[in-house]
Amino acid sequence: MAALKAAVKSSQSAGDNAWMLISSALVLMMTGPGLALFYCGLVRKRNVLGTMMQSFGMMAVVTLLWAVCGYSLVFGGGNPFIGDLRYLFLHGVGAEPNPIYAPTIPHQTFMVYQMMFAIITPALIAGAFAERVRFNAMLIFSVLWMFLVYFPIAHMVWGQGGFLNAFLGGRFPVFDFAGGTVVHISSGFSALVTALYIGKRQGYPHEKMMPHSLVLSFIGACLLWVGWFGFNAGSALAASSLATSAFVATHFASAAGAVSWMAAERIRNGKASALGAISGAVAGLATVTQGAGFVQPFSAILIGLVAGAGCFLMVSVVKEKFRYDDSLDVFGVHGVGGLMGCTLTGVFATRAVNSALKLANGQAAPLGWIDGNPMQVVNQLIGAGIGIGLAVVGTLVALKLTSLITPLRIAEREEDAGMDLTLHGEEGYNFEA
Repeated sequence: MAALKAAVKSSQSAGDNAWMLISSALVLMMTGPGLALFYCGLVRKRNVLGTMMQSFGMMAVVTLLWAVCGYSLVFGGGNPFIGDLRYLFLHGVGAEPNPIYAPTIPHQTFMVYQMMFAIITPALIAGAFAERVRFNAMLIFSVLWMFLVYFPIAHMVWGQGGFLNAFLGGRFPVFDFAGGTVVHISSGFSALVTALYIGKRQGYPHEKMMPHSLVLSFIGACLLWVGWFGFNAGSALAASSLATSAFVATHFASAAGAVSWMAAERIRNGKASALGAISGAVAGLATVTQGAGFVQPFSAILIGLVAGAGCFLMVSVVKEKFRYDDSLDVFGVHGVGGLMGCTLTGVFATRAVNSALKLANGQAAPLGWIDGNPMQVVNQLIGAGIGIGLAVVGTLVALKLTSLITPLRIAEREEDAGMDLTLHGEEGYNFEA
């Protein structure tokens, strides 16, 4: 009997580890090639390589930062606002599981999975200042931003004893299954701050700045959709029924977001565009991220429908009215979508999907409003408010410090020539015979 139990435990660990390694690869795929293609297709052709390099740069730089101290600052014990340095240089992060976070997979697997979230978050922000920021300035800003915004908010929501951690002793229990607050609210509102601070592209909004290749963006969006299964379903941290539930919620919300955006676009403009369809899918994905492991399938569909229409209005009406140059609509999709998803998670989270939170008597605790806990909406809004405040202040500080080190914007003549030639000395396309 003891041998059978050991075999079953070993089999579970192997299955969970395989799923988490696959999920890690899927989330990395979201940054490159997914986000890199999605973003580069939306810019003008003279900026295609410069835009892709921003995503690729985060894959390299954030990886090293995470290995040195980032993982420790997020998942070390520390205090309610930042982790300690117990895992500095990945000390103690090896084959044995960390029972606090993921008891059935190697600690190193958990570490590398969480690293992929850290990589994509600053890469998302780059879409707001596309076509006008120096590559070295972007790298310096991103490193500073990780210390000032990402590491603290990730620890508060996911780290042991974090101020907003619903499952490990937080003061305000916020449900954030896969990064609605940590990734999308933080990057989305930071994106708005950077767009306002850096200023508009030359000619905006009077000059039409059309995407140079919607084909590339279409491929990137499809890769994002597929990769998001690792992002959301992988956050179950096991090959479990909860992973299945998050997988289903993710797919349904993305489909609903695409349909909702297309319908809103058809009503307003008379046509449903390819760009609108893929934008709606991404909006649905970003909005359901917070609640993917807490909501039922038709709640996810409703979240996706709200996401598509809501983000479309932000991008097509609000942005046009205020004329801020969020180049690739990071705030309109990720910031607003993340905020809506955070709030709606407080409404639709249910113990029928996730029973991990327990009452004193051992029974599953009610989660959201539909479970009879309307106060969870308040907790979600508190978490969102802290995330927004930290993102705004931290981003402003990071931008100011970066500007003291190096100029943020490329020169006017460099912007005319494009980032590819002026920053990297090469061109994305060569049509010569």
